[in-house]
Amino acid sequence: MTLTRLISAPATARTLLALSLAALALCPPAAWVSTSAYAQSVPQSPLQTPSQTPLQTAPGNVPMGRTPGSTPAIGTLPAGVVKPVVPVPAASAAGVTPAAAPLSASAANATTFEEEIVPQRYADNPAIDSFINEMVARYDFDPAALHALFNQVSYASTAVKLVLPSPTPSLKNWHAYQARFIEPIRINGGLRFWRDNQAALLSVSEQYGVPPEIIVSIIGIETLYGRYMGNFRVLDVLTTLAFDYPDTPNRADRQATFRKNLTDYLVWTRNAGVDPTTLRGSYTGAIGIPQFLPSSIVQYGVSYSGDHPVDLRGNPADAIASVANFLKQQGWETGRPVVWKIAADAGSQGIAQAAADGQATPHWPLSQLLKAGMELDETDIDVPGELSTPLTVIDLPTPGLATEYTLGLTNFYVLTRYNQSFFYANTVYQLAQRLAALMQTQTDAQVQSNPIRSAQAPSTPVQAVPMVLAPPTLPGNWSTPATSPGARNAAPISNTITPPLQSGQ
Repeated sequence: MTLTRLISAPATARTLLALSLAALALCPPAAWVSTSAYAQSVPQSPLQTPSQTPLQTAPGNVPMGRTPGSTPAIGTLPAGVVKPVVPVPAASAAGVTPAAAPLSASAANATTFEEEIVPQRYADNPAIDSFINEMVARYDFDPAALHALFNQVSYASTAVKLVLPSPTPSLKNWHAYQARFIEPIRINGGLRFWRDNQAALLSVSEQYGVPPEIIVSIIGIETLYGRYMGNFRVLDVLTTLAFDYPDTPNRADRQATFRKNLTDYLVWTRNAGVDPTTLRGSYTGAIGIPQFLPSSIVQYGVSYSGDHPVDLRGNPADAIASVANFLKQQGWETGRPVVWKIAADAGSQGIAQAAADGQATPHWPLSQLLKAGMELDETDIDVPGELSTPLTVIDLPTPGLATEYTLGLTNFYVLTRYNQSFFYANTVYQLAQRLAALMQTQTDAQVQSNPIRSAQAPSTPVQAVPMVLAPPTLPGNWSTPATSPGARNAAPISNTITPPLQSGQ
């Protein structure tokens, strides 16, 4: 039996949500919902799954693991019952206090949509039984507790619809995408988030070599600084996509990816003392302020203070450190540029057009592009020293206008590992540049208005005090005693990077 349950969505996302629902017009109009509602308006990230804006010429590419949110758990719905959820912003529902100040009244308002589910679809399911046996053998789970857990899992019909490619894909529009993220609300929120978390940003940037503006920009684009982290129950969507992924050419690969994320989710929540039925996220299971999929939390998650389990939902410092750690492990080069500008002359633009092959990995030596006749619009490049530098040609099309081109270096490629989209990576860079310039302007103004106080400011930041959340009581016995042979010999969680997922657009 298919039921519906209500889930909240921010008012600012209503228009974008309507567009997403329109893409599902061929499906029965039983009930649809946004992925964090707000997630409909943002691309999925590396720590997430299906990106809203896949790499232009590589439609199969998407992020590695994330999803939005967290709200009070709805739990299993009795047959024929639709349980309402009080409309509240996703961040508040998650118990998160984002550093960014409240948005406008219209942005804070929420509306309610319906999510289509099938309760208890995974009770007495042979595939689930096999999975449980594997979890017991490899990670020493209590089989009875896992069977009881999966009896509460619902089939997430809405998530299945949202991971499908759009039946009517729209033309890519760089200017529209850019305007959606580089706008006053996100800029002002970014400045507040930066100021409120300045100590953590400074220490993390020094440790990992990633500029604070890049970290702030990613968090702003992903969840508007923790405001919209998703309203889908993570356990439901991971189970659904692991065992009932829709019939697409890459179905087997995607199911394997989600099965690994489900495995890591259960082990992670057990080890962290978190009830797995309570966490909310995106329609692909991405969690928290930076939108990490469970496998990415396991591999890249960082506890900023080191005295508590990684908390990406309620601790901005953990989110900041985890984003920086992810970028560093993907190959971020400290002090190096992200992009180089190409000269505007017809010859240089023509060469860029010919070399724009959609490959994110830098593979064109600068020497080859210069030899072909391309000129750069840069004044501080040591050209002789950079001749062997590999580059990718980034194409940014807008219908009715000339395509914009720029050159991406290794750090641009690293940004595409968070979300495999040229649009996404270039927006992260441009928003970061805007935020850094404004922060510098404000700092300069403060120095000029009070030079004595500024000169006496401490040279080292005050250590951030992380928020430690008390773990909830777990239902039943999650695992057999730690002294059992199974516990001592349990296989470690794989650190294999989560492969990209199929684009949902």
